[in-house]
Amino acid sequence: MSHSGNGASADPTVSEGTAGEEQLLRLGGMALRNGLLIHGPRAWAAAARTRDGRIEVSSGPKPVFSRGRLGTAPLLRGPLRLAEGFAVIPVARRHLPAARLPIEDPRVLVIALATTAVSGVIRRLGRTTSGRRATLREGVIAVLGVLPAAAALRDRDLAAYHGVEHKAIGAYERHSLDPADAPKEHERCGSNLIAPLLILSVAGQLATERLFRRPGPLPRAVAAAASVSGAVELFAYAERRPDSPLGRAIHRVGHEIQRVFSTREPTGEQLEVGSAALREILRAEASLGDRVQPQAGTADTL
Repeated sequence: MSHSGNGASADPTVSEGTAGEEQLLRLGGMALRNGLLIHGPRAWAAAARTRDGRIEVSSGPKPVFSRGRLGTAPLLRGPLRLAEGFAVIPVARRHLPAARLPIEDPRVLVIALATTAVSGVIRRLGRTTSGRRATLREGVIAVLGVLPAAAALRDRDLAAYHGVEHKAIGAYERHSLDPADAPKEHERCGSNLIAPLLILSVAGQLATERLFRRPGPLPRAVAAAASVSGAVELFAYAERRPDSPLGRAIHRVGHEIQRVFSTREPTGEQLEVGSAALREILRAEASLGDRVQPQAGTADTL
């Protein structure tokens, strides 16, 4: 998950809105292979189960890129908050050596390298195609880009900690610190980005080929960044208007991905790690002493 805000109130569980009403902190997170990373508006916290069974916890200030006008500018705000979520990862890994990231698996690294190479070959061999064949080519490349994450989630512990992430944050949003009764699916999960991102990625690359006879890395990178921005805006729209036809469609796809594939019901020991991470992020946010205004964002960095 990746969210942004402006700090925390003295009460670690809530912040005051502009009208004086209490509002929850906007929390996001990422499943680890042996724990959970959670970040709020200003802080991050992580908890990991060590090989000898102990739970180690760490926290600290969060990198913030979405301050001021950039943080509210359409097509910029989403990627900036995603960048914040990704920037937290190496910081947390450095401060909590016991943590194991999803990518810390040789199989995932091999698949990531292989899909990158295969995508390059497909694009080079099919660069003269057009129409349906070009659409099919870009669709295959877009799907290949999802394979490393899919391979990582074949790890039962990682999928279970993905469920822990949703249950811990979902419990907090229900004014509880006990994640056991919360569902393992969450309406702000990054799985809601998958369908919009695949569609916009294909459309963006095809548009680039219409604008440039032989587009190089830079135009393609710009198109990819624009696709991410558009997907995040659709994600935010679906959250603001969940009962709209588009909102229902986006959430239905994301929910099914979570239910069937990307999450598992965690064990009691795994939930214990999630509770430790949740308590630590609330403590870390409270220690900063600022006030938070919840803002729209995306759910997962994985």
